[in-house]
Amino acid sequence: MDNTENKKIRKGSSDKRAKIIAAARNLFLSDGFNRSSVDAVAAKAEVSKRTVYDYFGDKQNLLLAVVEETSSAVLDMIEQGISDHLCEFEDLEQALILFCEQVVASANGSSDYTALNRLVMVEAANLPASFLVSLDNATEKGIIKRFTEFGQTGLLNVPDPEMATKHFAALTFLLVFNQPRRTETLDEEQTKRIITDGVRVFLCAYGQHIVQKENQVSY
Repeated sequence: MDNTENKKIRKGSSDKRAKIIAAARNLFLSDGFNRSSVDAVAAKAEVSKRTVYDYFGDKQNLLLAVVEETSSAVLDMIEQGISDHLCEFEDLEQALILFCEQVVASANGSSDYTALNRLVMVEAANLPASFLVSLDNATEKGIIKRFTEFGQTGLLNVPDPEMATKHFAALTFLLVFNQPRRTETLDEEQTKRIITDGVRVFLCAYGQHIVQKENQVSY
C-alpha cells in the first residue's frame, strides 16, 4: 500500500516537473529569460508559484533544468548515430559520413536541437560558463570515446582524441549547421558534399596512413 502511494506521488511529481519545464521552455523561447516571470511560468504550467520554487529554487535553476532537459534529447540523437554507424562498419570513411549525415538529418527535424541552439545562443549570459563547458563536453563525449578506441586499434592517429573530435565536428556537421543564412536551406547534395569533404580532410590529418607512416622504420 505504501509503495503504491509512493509511486503515485513520484509519478505525479515527475509529471508536474515536466509541465513546469515545458511551460518555462515555451516562455523562454518566445519571450526570453529576463522577460519571463515565475508567475507566468506557474500560470502556463497550471501550478502555484510556490510549486515552481519548491521544484527548482529560482528562475536561473529553472533555466538550467530546461537546457539540461532539452540537451538530453540532442545527446540521445548523437548516441544513436554512434550506435548506428561507428560501432560496426567495414569502411571508416563511409561510417563517418553516414554518422554525420544522420546527425544533421536528426537535428534538422528536431525541435529540441532548434530550442537548445537558440537557448544557448540567446541566454548564454544567464548560464554559468562552467555549465556551457560541461554541455560541450557531454556533446563530444561519445565521439571522443570512439576516436580513442579507433586510435588504440590503429584506425586513427589521435594523440589527443578531444582535439581530434573538435576538428572532426568543425569540419563536418558543425560546418553544415553554421553555413551563412540563406533563403533556402542546404539541399541533400550540398550537405553530403560538405560532410564528405570534411571527413576526407579529417582523415588526411588523422587517418590510418599517418599511423602506418609512423610505424615505418627508417634506415
